[in-house]
Amino acid sequence: MTATIDSPSAERSTELLTGVLLGGNHRREHGFWQRLISTEPFRRPDHRTTEERLALAYERLRVLNDCLDSGARLAADPRALAALHEWLGPVDPALTTVAGIHYNLFLGSLLDHGGDGHRDLSDFLRLRRIGTFLCTEVAHGNDAAAVETTAEYDRERDGFVLRTPHAGAQKFMPNTGPAGGPKTGLVAARLLVDGTDHGVFLFLVPLTDEGQPLPGVHIRRLPTRTGSPVDHCLTSFDRVFVGRAALLDGDHGRVGADGEFSSAVDNRRRRFLASIGRVTSGKISMTACAVGCARATLAVAVRYGGHRHISGPRGSHRVPVIAHRSHHGPLAAAMATVFAMSLLHRRALDRWERGERREEAERLVAVAKGWITWQARSVIVECRERCGAQALLEHNGMSELVTGVEGAITAEGDNMAIHAKAAAEMLFAAAPAAGAASGGGPGDLDDPGFLGGLLAELERIWFVRARERMCLAPHGDPLGRWNAAAGPALRGVEAHAQRQAAEAYAEAVAVLPEGPARDRLGELERLFALDRIARNSGDLLAAGLLSADQVNGLPDRVERLIATVATHLPDLVDSFGLPPELLADWPIAGADYVAAYDDPGAFWQTGGGVRDAVRGER
Repeated sequence: MTATIDSPSAERSTELLTGVLLGGNHRREHGFWQRLISTEPFRRPDHRTTEERLALAYERLRVLNDCLDSGARLAADPRALAALHEWLGPVDPALTTVAGIHYNLFLGSLLDHGGDGHRDLSDFLRLRRIGTFLCTEVAHGNDAAAVETTAEYDRERDGFVLRTPHAGAQKFMPNTGPAGGPKTGLVAARLLVDGTDHGVFLFLVPLTDEGQPLPGVHIRRLPTRTGSPVDHCLTSFDRVFVGRAALLDGDHGRVGADGEFSSAVDNRRRRFLASIGRVTSGKISMTACAVGCARATLAVAVRYGGHRHISGPRGSHRVPVIAHRSHHGPLAAAMATVFAMSLLHRRALDRWERGERREEAERLVAVAKGWITWQARSVIVECRERCGAQALLEHNGMSELVTGVEGAITAEGDNMAIHAKAAAEMLFAAAPAAGAASGGGPGDLDDPGFLGGLLAELERIWFVRARERMCLAPHGDPLGRWNAAAGPALRGVEAHAQRQAAEAYAEAVAVLPEGPARDRLGELERLFALDRIARNSGDLLAAGLLSADQVNGLPDRVERLIATVATHLPDLVDSFGLPPELLADWPIAGADYVAAYDDPGAFWQTGGGVRDAVRGER
């Protein structure tokens, strides 16, 4: 199961598949980050305490910042931000978290609201102060538009007074602890002018100096969370005053020199969404992080599977564990999924960056974020299991990513909440058009176009069911009607993500030249589609889109593709472009992994001990 061809054509094939995964300009877009994580400051350190690992994350943030030509340029470039998360995620999830907050949510929001003009950003660009983002509260997470922290305009002092009214309004989980040095936050608070609530805006607020919170700012460390250490805290404000310039204003709202509020946006929720627009690029960054972590764990699992030998059938010669279908089958399926995740991530990023059909593009970003991070969890957990107990040890890299992906699932909008929002929007939109597979009965299961059409039909089927269920629910009960439709509507969103991934697969295959790379990608494309179709074969059979013989034959088709993909797993892993230094830091990724557990003082090293004693007795 480890067939590898070392030739110029194989190198060309690997390069083409790397371009599929990372984009046509991958050397320019990803090369900096690949080189950065290969350097000594980003190598896996010796065993450290939780606090030492947290300190290391901030030390690495400073190294990263020193290597940039411009932190502002990074913050303004969604592709660079995504690449940061894609490569730093597998190396140091804590660093990825604090870097994403500083460059995207904090610095990016300042730039989006005119921070490159009238506001001095030098402290943040040179990391004399680290930026953080304080939006969600103990009682307000996905309903962040309802936050209760207030910022009341003070006419006499021409500024704003921030106040936390009760325990539920404490800012929840910002990295406001003392680690890393002085911090400044963007605080989401309700703007009150003469007692009128104008909605939630962002305010630039200094939080700490070198050692402690500033007057009126209260910070308490939260209980330890699973995964990489980040200084997550509860933060509150006791009449903290900030000047007029602290308000991140714009067309969505401002307080004029006369102290009067004005806005070109009537709806308070839309003002809030304009204030936190950086959350969309945050979703893209979360998908990038999940894709990078899934690729890394899959690479380790494939390599370890080839290195780990076990006894063959009936005590015959030893074989690599990956030779067994029970081992290589899940990894082959994971490979098809990881390519799908990568392609869907780039599809969502491309559409959002182009700015066309903004609402649809943002919805695709949200759908992709939910689906990709959930798929990443499944892949990472599967790979961890395939590596056994050794993958539970921190020094082998996987355990940190198993817990780290949970943060991506929740950050920048909890997956279930953003998929529910997308489901509601799609439910009330025009019904999706019938797919290419409809109308003509069963087609050819060797035709990727037909397979893609079946995935489109699944999306249509689930949304039709959702609308039917909603119509049967009593009128006058919006929550009851939504609850009736929610189950199938959420399945429709999942099907939508799978269809988008299948279309991205088809586009990628179409532009590859004839040859091994195109063959490999086509095999992965069909395995991905057939696996999803097999899970929903009953619905497709009932709709007349598959025949009984086709349904019965699906398992054999999937098995044949798994066997084919499995023979190419090592080469496919090479296309991930993971630096050798990264893999070298994870012992089980190397053929000599046993050396990581060797004891230099053991008798097998010294030639003495028990063996000499036994020989002496004889």
